[in-house]
Amino acid sequence: MDTPRHINFDYAAGYPVDPEVFKAMAPYFTERYGNPSSLYALGVEAREAFAEAQIRVGELVGAESPEREIFFTSGATESNNLALKGYAFRNRRKGNHIITSSIEHISTINITKYLERNGFAVTRIPVDKYGVIKIDALKASITDETILVSIMYANNELGTVEPISEVGKITREKKIALHVDGTVAVGKIPVDVVDDNIDILTMSSNDIYGPKGVGGLYVRLGTVIEPILQGGGQQRGLRSGTEDIPSTVGFGKAAELAKRRMPDDSKYTSGLRDRLVKGMLNEVEDSYIHGHPTKRLPDIALVRVFGIEGEAIVTELDREGIYISTGSACASKTLAPSHVLESIGLNEIQRHGALQFSFSRLNREGDVDKLLSVLPGVVKRLRDISPVWKFKDRFLEMYTSEEEEEFEQF
Repeated sequence: MDTPRHINFDYAAGYPVDPEVFKAMAPYFTERYGNPSSLYALGVEAREAFAEAQIRVGELVGAESPEREIFFTSGATESNNLALKGYAFRNRRKGNHIITSSIEHISTINITKYLERNGFAVTRIPVDKYGVIKIDALKASITDETILVSIMYANNELGTVEPISEVGKITREKKIALHVDGTVAVGKIPVDVVDDNIDILTMSSNDIYGPKGVGGLYVRLGTVIEPILQGGGQQRGLRSGTEDIPSTVGFGKAAELAKRRMPDDSKYTSGLRDRLVKGMLNEVEDSYIHGHPTKRLPDIALVRVFGIEGEAIVTELDREGIYISTGSACASKTLAPSHVLESIGLNEIQRHGALQFSFSRLNREGDVDKLLSVLPGVVKRLRDISPVWKFKDRFLEMYTSEEEEEFEQF
């Protein structure tokens, strides 16, 4: 008996490993199992595979010296910790002020809170209604004590792409280090650490069809970071611990494929994204699209449906074999509404109706059409029992209609 095919619109939570990536990794679990620190042939083979992975990942982001600038970690969260804590503690004699944005990933937010508890001052600059950081606020926040600016390349909920090149010009002129969380952007849109004046860049393997449990960190030569793990001194002393060769090989292969496939994949997923968004906004009354209309990732869309809890829609669609999300899977263990949506000006009622869709090359037009055939009925059933929808006029009056008009309805 065939298993029914599920339709996934939540690839941001996790991608499957590409078959070519899996094939490249396989020998390093069994035949080529050497430790890179060993001096004999198996160790040499492992070191060469590790260096090759560094080159492939470095080529994806334009690193000039990949074997000296690319480091591998257990994932993007560790990379963010190494970047922020490592740079802050190593350079605290120069100053104790860090600038970030109000819409960063939860890992960055919690790291900056930790740094605040340990004597650092953190400024979180605001964003506009599209989720774009306010450059004037960034400039105004810089002081003589500022040592680091950390801004994500693109927002993981809205898909909005930030003006990193402009930020990089400011930080380079002021001689301030720039860390960029590129987790959801690298491999989806062109990222060049040299052109953008990025000093430290966080990357993730699984976000480009590589294995889970491995991330990357680009550190520009001359940028000094203190290790947060003490051990045997692997990876030039910055990230100790025996290297995970199968995973790094997989990450390298995924980076190679991403660089080659990026133009076609971006065109394809953006077409599916637009098909879904237009269909939803036409078929579902009082639905709204958020994020920048043009400066956005090709594979992410956040649509808000008024009058219903997003979690209820997720549950109903799950029964139909369709997977979507209400926001970042990394923050899903809390029921608190998204800090990102609060930052772009949505009130509590509005935030609870948010739905996030993230696409991959595995999606089909038929998947979108299936969702659009099911969703209006789901929304109607849930609105029929929703007190917010029943007293819609009262709720809109409570929050003022101008708030709704701030966002485009198509």
